[in-house]
Amino acid sequence: MTRKLVFFAFIFLSLNLTFEASAQDSIQPSATRSKKAASYKISKAADDLKESLDANDEVQIAKNYEKLADGFLEKGDNAKAEEYLKKALATYTKLKRTSDRTRVTRSLAKVQESQQKVSAAIKSYEAAGAAAEEQEVIQLNRNDANRLRNINNPAAQTSFVQSNIQLLEKADKKEEVADAYVQQAQMNLQQKNKDVAIQSYEKAITYVKDQPEEVAKLKTEIAKVYASDNQFDKALEISEKLLADAKTANDFDTQIKQLQTLATIYFKKNEPEKAVLCLKQAYHLALQQGETDEVKNSLLQLLQYYKTHGKDKESIALYDDFFQNFDKLIRNDSSLIDEKTFQVTEEKIRQLEKEKALKDELIAKKNTFNYVLLGSLLLLLLLVGLIVKALYSIKTKNKEIALQSLRREMNPHFIFNSLNSVNQFISQNKELEANKYLSSYSHLMRNMMENSNKDFISLSNEIEQLKKYLNLEHLRFQDKFDYQIVVDDALDTETTLVPNMLIQPHLENAIWHGLRYRETKGLLLLKFELNRGKVSVIVDDNGIGLTESAALKTRNQKVHQSRGVTNTKERINLLNELYKTNIGFSITEKNSGTTGTIVTLTFPLLDKV
Repeated sequence: MTRKLVFFAFIFLSLNLTFEASAQDSIQPSATRSKKAASYKISKAADDLKESLDANDEVQIAKNYEKLADGFLEKGDNAKAEEYLKKALATYTKLKRTSDRTRVTRSLAKVQESQQKVSAAIKSYEAAGAAAEEQEVIQLNRNDANRLRNINNPAAQTSFVQSNIQLLEKADKKEEVADAYVQQAQMNLQQKNKDVAIQSYEKAITYVKDQPEEVAKLKTEIAKVYASDNQFDKALEISEKLLADAKTANDFDTQIKQLQTLATIYFKKNEPEKAVLCLKQAYHLALQQGETDEVKNSLLQLLQYYKTHGKDKESIALYDDFFQNFDKLIRNDSSLIDEKTFQVTEEKIRQLEKEKALKDELIAKKNTFNYVLLGSLLLLLLLVGLIVKALYSIKTKNKEIALQSLRREMNPHFIFNSLNSVNQFISQNKELEANKYLSSYSHLMRNMMENSNKDFISLSNEIEQLKKYLNLEHLRFQDKFDYQIVVDDALDTETTLVPNMLIQPHLENAIWHGLRYRETKGLLLLKFELNRGKVSVIVDDNGIGLTESAALKTRNQKVHQSRGVTNTKERINLLNELYKTNIGFSITEKNSGTTGTIVTLTFPLLDKV
């Protein structure tokens, strides 16, 4: 019956104390502060996380997930730490923050390894190496992945750990160097190299000597190694020294753990009375400090000892003492209150996460709609642009056709006049002059046909055409005028471009409507000058002038001249629109006692269009 009561008490403890046993058989590298500090850190990180979730600040959300994970690591809750590290990793990955992603992935691998999730830890170490940019970090994670692949080969594992130690020492990462030496010590123990394991622990201590709590844990591990090797005096010396230092510093957590460690050593040394005394001291100290986990650890060890040795009275007494102090323990244990508070906070966090996910989904849908709308607008603009471009191309083509049409419009009149001249020579029995005229005319026509599709030709080519034309006209009206062509030396006639067939109509007007009506021989002057970066073409004649010429013309001649000037203006407008050339045109009648007309054309100095 008594045994049943003890067993019932054991079951009651297991079911109703809402905490996890935290047996300290292995070192947790991240646990460097007390549980109260860890609880405060968790609470602070949770509050910060709520604020960042409310603000939808992705970077701060990820950082606060990391802080929560760090707090749970210090508390020893690796499962929770893994959960929040994964959340931090997902956010950093989404934000494409490579260095943060690498760091968190490595931390995740360590947490997974501490929970014996070997396959997951290998994948995380590989992912951390793949995301890293520095060669040292890549090699560090690769070594850890290979170390876990050789989990049944301590010798191979040791070589990878030693490689990491070198890399970490070079990078001056003291805490990680200490962790690596702890890993090496554990592998030394697997190989039964206890002396080497102690040396590895001692080297780890040199890297965390400014962290008393971590130093105490490492020394405790050394004491356990000595105890496992039956070097009980050395083990007891270390634990008793740690206990004394903890009493001096009022470090109750360390006192409790060292009392439990001493009990373990005394049990191994076969001194159960001293072991039970240490466990009772640890139990009562844990009760006073409200350390529920440690109360449970000490209580379980005592109950196990009493059960094994049939000490039912002591078990019942311990059971009664526990229940008498149970309410006090619950009141004193702030970690239970903190945990309950965090459960509420965590529910709030989960609700905020759901709200954030919903917001993100709505934003994503809105962005998708905006992108579709923007894409549609861009497509519409592109379509409009193509239509405008097509219309502009058509308009430009129409202008080019119109320009070509206007240029060719002048040819019939020129051809008619030329054939008239040939006819006149034949009617006057001037066969030699007719042959000479036809020969020159054919050369001129060939030249004009070759350039008929060009809007601009070289100045030298234009001058050559105009010379041939003037020669033809002079052959017919040699008793009416002489002509001169003057070209400015500053003009490069080979590279300078001028509009095709724009000058000839004005030479024709000067001859046919001015000079041929003179009673005496006149002069036609054609000048090409360079003025302020522009080409000036001057057609200067001393014919009868515009006024007298107009009075002499028939109706048909008036129509032609009007069309000739209009043609020139239309061609200039089209050339200016198509080529942005800013061609100028003016026609003036001489006065002050002289007769004649001056036509001026100005072109920009062009070498290409």
